[in-house]
Amino acid sequence: MRDEQQTDKQQPEASPADKQTLAGLKNLWAKLRRKSDDYTQLQIKLYLRFVLIVISSFMVTLLLYKFLWYNQAGNLIVGVMMGLFGMDYEEARFFYIDTFRRNSDLIWFGTICLVSLLLFWLFFRWFVRFFNAINKGIDALLQENMQISLPQELMPIERKLHLVQQTLQTRERATREAEQRKNDMVMYLAHDIKTPLTSVIGYLSLLSEAPEMPAEQRAKYIGITLDKAQRLEQLIDEFFEITRYNFQQQQLTLETINLYYMLVQLTDEFYPLLQAHGNTIKLQAPTELTVYGDADKLARVFNNILKNAVAYSYPNTPICITAKIEEQNLEINFMNQGQTIRPQKLQSIFEKFFRLDSARASNTGGAGLGLAIAQEIVHLHGGEITASSVDEITCFSVRLPVKNR
Repeated sequence: MRDEQQTDKQQPEASPADKQTLAGLKNLWAKLRRKSDDYTQLQIKLYLRFVLIVISSFMVTLLLYKFLWYNQAGNLIVGVMMGLFGMDYEEARFFYIDTFRRNSDLIWFGTICLVSLLLFWLFFRWFVRFFNAINKGIDALLQENMQISLPQELMPIERKLHLVQQTLQTRERATREAEQRKNDMVMYLAHDIKTPLTSVIGYLSLLSEAPEMPAEQRAKYIGITLDKAQRLEQLIDEFFEITRYNFQQQQLTLETINLYYMLVQLTDEFYPLLQAHGNTIKLQAPTELTVYGDADKLARVFNNILKNAVAYSYPNTPICITAKIEEQNLEINFMNQGQTIRPQKLQSIFEKFFRLDSARASNTGGAGLGLAIAQEIVHLHGGEITASSVDEITCFSVRLPVKNR
């Protein structure tokens, strides 16, 4: 199978504690949607304000008519006309009747409109304060450790803003932790690269300075140099793995794949590694078993899982691979005998840059990306991957849909 050359650029995964926090926040979100999306208080207040405006408009207009227009408005207007324009009483009275009395309906309609507009302006000015409060809440959301406080009528929005704030903080913390793990890994690999490189230079210098060295000793030094050079190549490959993982994106090329022959080919490719470790592979799968997916990427998933199984298996023990159709899903299991993985580590086994063997120079410790990449490829196919470890039996299960969704 071809080695996969494309990997996905996705956000770092959360730690187990952060995953539990996110799960709790999701449950809280569901409860808030069921119970707290209640704007009854706000609706009642808006309705009462609107009714109050209508009643106030009517009352103000009525009062103006009863106490101003009906009783004293005529005398007031006549007096103003006499004082400002020098009219006598009869002229001013005639002007009042001709201008105001005949157009009283129009005048009062305009008065009602002006009063209503004024009251509605006051209403909308009061209503806008809710938007200002929400705007301040969003500003607080974008600032770290700032309290979000909204009016009582907007409590459902305040709760959701708090939930979003907690989610963002959890994701930010997970991102920092994953970035720190990556930086630590790069630092460890840089340190480990220096060790075999120094040895290679040292032994090559000895071979160069002692051309008359006995053949047996020369062969020994050449063997050590080759071993160190191969280790150096492995560490450099891990550096490239980190680079590809962060800067390339996954693109699936889907086709119908004969899964049985893919697994057979995979076991053949692992023969030298299995022989060196004393392991064997037992494959149990129907020969006609097929899956719809990306052949190169699925091969990489199985390669990463099998490489992990060989690295952590007891010597001279079998590795069992089974594949079967179960409830419209294709299930592939990889089981090996080895030290039981503690539950705490099992929860983190698919995290990026996580290694079961934390020793920096361990030959079994890679960049900690193999299983994380496998999980993301499986998810791209609409499937899932899980791991269990009980009584020194570790099992990785991959479930893929029989047909593409």
